[in-house]
Amino acid sequence: MRLLPVALLLGALSYAHSTLAADVQVQVLQDKLDHPWSVAFLPDNQTLLITERSGQLRSWQPGKGLSQPISGVPKVWANRQGGLLDVVLAPDFAQSRRVWLSYTTADAEGRAGGVVGYGRLSDDNRQLSDFKVVLEQTPKLSSGANMGTRLAFDGQGYLYIAFGDNFSSLSAQQLDKLSGKIVRLTQNGEIPADNPFIQRKDARAEIWSYGMRNPQGLAFNPWTQQMWESEHGPRGGDEVNIPQKGKNYGWPLATYGIDYSGQKVPEAQGTHVAGTEQPQFWWKVSPAISGMAFYNSARFPQWKNSLFIGALKEKSLIRLRVNGEKVVEEQRLLEDRGERIRDVRQGPDGYLYVLTDEANGKLLKVGLAEPASASRG
Repeated sequence: MRLLPVALLLGALSYAHSTLAADVQVQVLQDKLDHPWSVAFLPDNQTLLITERSGQLRSWQPGKGLSQPISGVPKVWANRQGGLLDVVLAPDFAQSRRVWLSYTTADAEGRAGGVVGYGRLSDDNRQLSDFKVVLEQTPKLSSGANMGTRLAFDGQGYLYIAFGDNFSSLSAQQLDKLSGKIVRLTQNGEIPADNPFIQRKDARAEIWSYGMRNPQGLAFNPWTQQMWESEHGPRGGDEVNIPQKGKNYGWPLATYGIDYSGQKVPEAQGTHVAGTEQPQFWWKVSPAISGMAFYNSARFPQWKNSLFIGALKEKSLIRLRVNGEKVVEEQRLLEDRGERIRDVRQGPDGYLYVLTDEANGKLLKVGLAEPASASRG
């Protein structure tokens, strides 16, 4: 595990070794998952829903293990970065049993895009019924790259959906398309009357913010109630943003990354471009960041004021210590496991629940060593 103090100039980091590696404890709760992508806790605080990118939604319980695939899940287009992706519960799940899913489908020409919808989970957690498609990313532009499709509800019940640019960079700046955008809907899938572009005929009314490349994480800060987003840059330039209403986050005009060829991104005008927002934090070398979760439990005080983000390429769990809107320290966990981290969630017991994106994917329970007399928060 490495502890990395942050030098805020140019996102540079100086590295220092930490002596806390032995304090991190990992328990493998489940293996043999097929590239799991997202995990969500049911209100009983024991049952988890897990998506597998190949198209299965499953439940998991302590002592019972992994269920058979839940029936009623829509058919997905599972290629490259596409498939069955995010899962979140509706704010009124206890009454409605409504489960929201994001996934990808393709047209007859093989071009893919994200789809979001919901169904009702049966009381025995075995069936998803009456599935309704709420929003489809159109036009379909992707061959399987930069799909995004993270979901998150805020405290007022609004649903935010982060769509990737589908590897069509300039579409992230085009307001008549949903690629490279964060959109905002009501919990019933309707367009809120105060969305920023609702009065513009040349823009999609669902859009909340734009100029995103490939969003992989979306979470609400429990202390400020602000939405934070993590996204892949091209070659370098992975970012963490705090997306604001109607604002432009720059891609591909403003970026800290370069093209995969090693040359300048063709459309890029620099790192700072008028009319675009700067990231809260960025990496010169891309960890390939993924799902994210704020830590807001008393169980492990050492993790107070932390944002956890998975890393796919650099195969670690990143802990960012935050102070208000600033990232002030970075730490790497689980590097010794050598596994791609796809998603992370704080469990109701104060532990972190982590998914590894592998053909033999795992559900991990991650915590710190506690004194025998420690309080259970």
